[in-house]
Amino acid sequence: MAEAQALKQVHELIAEFGFTAQQVFPWKAPKAHVPGKYLEPKSGATWSGRGKPPAWIAGKDRDQFLIQPASEPEPRQDGPYLAEMAAQAAARSAR
Repeated sequence: MAEAQALKQVHELIAEFGFTAQQVFPWKAPKAHVPGKYLEPKSGATWSGRGKPPAWIAGKDRDQFLIQPASEPEPRQDGPYLAEMAAQAAARSAR
């Protein structure tokens, strides 16, 4: 019974003062992890390219520190492409 009374009082205070959910239950959005864009090969340290550059890359050519993206997978060759299917359909209808 005490919980019900406490909840009722909370609802009354929210209604009276017009509190928002953020004011009653403050939260911060989680920070998104940004993957490293640059790699210092000696130490293995990475930098995302955001914010102040670390000493190991400051004033240097950043291209030499770029992390190479994973190569794109080869397209699958399991079946005919759409253009080939259309050509086959056209050939069948022409017969």
